[in-house]
Amino acid sequence: MRFPLLSMLSLAMTATAAAAADVPDYALTVYSAAAPGTLSTERLADYGDRLPGYAVVSDRRTLELARGIGELRFADVARRIDPTTVSFVSLTDRAGTRVLEQNYQYDLVSQQKLLQRYLGETLTVEQVRGNSVEQVSGTLLSADGGMILARPDGSVVTLGSWSSVQFPALPGGLISKPTLVWTLDAARGGRHQTQVSYQTRGMTWWTDYNLTLREDGGECRMDLAAWVSLVNQSGGSYPNARLKLVAGDVNRAPSAPEPPMVMMMEARMATDSAPGFEQSELFEYHLYTLGRRTDLPDNSVKQLELFPAVAGAACRRELVFTASPMYRPWGRAMTDQGFGATQRGEAAAFLEFENRENNKLGVPLPGGRVRVSQAAADGAQEFIGEDLIGHTARNETIRLKLGTAFDISGERKQVSFAYDEKARTITETIEVEVRNGKKSPAGVTVREYLYRWSGWDISGNSLPFARRDAQTVDFALKLPAEGKQTVRYTVTYRW
Repeated sequence: MRFPLLSMLSLAMTATAAAAADVPDYALTVYSAAAPGTLSTERLADYGDRLPGYAVVSDRRTLELARGIGELRFADVARRIDPTTVSFVSLTDRAGTRVLEQNYQYDLVSQQKLLQRYLGETLTVEQVRGNSVEQVSGTLLSADGGMILARPDGSVVTLGSWSSVQFPALPGGLISKPTLVWTLDAARGGRHQTQVSYQTRGMTWWTDYNLTLREDGGECRMDLAAWVSLVNQSGGSYPNARLKLVAGDVNRAPSAPEPPMVMMMEARMATDSAPGFEQSELFEYHLYTLGRRTDLPDNSVKQLELFPAVAGAACRRELVFTASPMYRPWGRAMTDQGFGATQRGEAAAFLEFENRENNKLGVPLPGGRVRVSQAAADGAQEFIGEDLIGHTARNETIRLKLGTAFDISGERKQVSFAYDEKARTITETIEVEVRNGKKSPAGVTVREYLYRWSGWDISGNSLPFARRDAQTVDFALKLPAEGKQTVRYTVTYRW
């Protein structure tokens, strides 16, 4: 018999799929290895096999096993499976069913492979000529960059393009889907409830947060929604699957983990009746379990709500003006008088909120991108900035940098400088002037980096300061509308 290529592939796929005897019950745990904010739907095609993530797949189904030693072919696996992580278990007779041998067959059929297998054999090639189809038959001499056929009359024809090829049969060894082949020793024959577990590449997930900033009676309030983007490029589809996501940096050795580790992770899977994700702990990580089943088709991106949207959480807005350079003295004091003597600065706009239960939050937040919007005068939501957060535990403070304030400006200048090399001291007086171009008052934090040496004392300061860390101090300014304010201080460094 002779088959067109597409028809033959369809028959081969049907025959292979028949080895799976029952509807699968899928459960997936997906891990992400991507840094927060580095993945987006626009770039997924660029990653291919390098997509930073993987999944542990559990496939439960009923299979017909022969009593004694026999072969079982299992074709419903992901194309990017790691065969070293595969585990097969009979849940019906765990003790009486053993895997004696496993083979992973992945020589997938393609037109080029078929042509290579049929070198020296007779083929029929169809070409479209205007409104008609012309058939050319002959012995295949070459299939590199086209076809060379030797006709029965001794002539040779070259074909650069064709509409279809007819092959006598599917050559041995070629398959339409990656296939696991087990040699099993089963103490009892018949229908067995089985579980196949493995790891596969080509799956990952990330989190995006949408934060809406609003004023509520002069207080800073915000609404927060969190969405998970789940990518499946594994080469397998998982209909009606149970889903879990792991947040945290899970270390992986250069070689794949042993199957017992896979089984340990699968043993933790359980069905949850809640409609959304439920958070729990897994070792030193956080596990998010979707309380309903979902379809995960191959080559798809799915968005899922991570937790119900939070409305009216308290927040804080802060403007931080900085004009001093950042420098850490490595073994010697910065004695150059001109370093950072006079500089213009800018005010960065920050937003802070507490991840606590009494602030309507208090949940572990996976790392991701936070996009912030605010209603304009006409009521339309406008984008005002975004920032990245790492994995954030409960009861932590989240601080987002949204951009630079347009109407806040100023300069920092050195008023006096004295360096005593013998006494090993530097005394320096600094003035920072900050101006407010708004028609409303503004609170601004002036942040100064004391960069000349780690040992210092401040005196003669015109405003109180707060020590932020060993070399950083903050001065709180209240700028009048369209006004300005100056902070002056003297710092003495000793080493």
